[in-house]
Amino acid sequence: MAKTIVQKVVFKNITPKALYDLYMDAKLHSLIAGGPVKITNKAGTDFSAHGGYISGKNIHLVKDELIVQTWRAVDWDKKEPDSVFTIRLEKKGKDTILHAIHAAVPDKAAAGVDKGWNDHYWKPWKQHLAGKPITRPKM
Repeated sequence: MAKTIVQKVVFKNITPKALYDLYMDAKLHSLIAGGPVKITNKAGTDFSAHGGYISGKNIHLVKDELIVQTWRAVDWDKKEPDSVFTIRLEKKGKDTILHAIHAAVPDKAAAGVDKGWNDHYWKPWKQHLAGKPITRPKM
């Protein structure tokens, strides 16, 4: 049975554009992730992150608002279908609320994926945006 991971993260004094760019700009994404990322801001294009450990396709993009992708890790069983990852960015005063939904994550991967979003994305994003050194666990 697949799991759905739902996360809500508040970024203080940050615009949706800044967060969208952190994810969709290959250079910024690579800096934050700490490894090679291939991504473009076009629907229908493939992406990969963490040196190919993660791969998928951009399904639907709304600049500075919405990212929808297929997503899978190389160590998932081949018979497992791709998951679907969605980021929705909501402006709230001076802050931005990031709503992340990661659906159809294989049971055995769910805990690691849930923790991974925080350890390899949201925490490093906050550190980077605050001008602090990025710390993250090894992949």
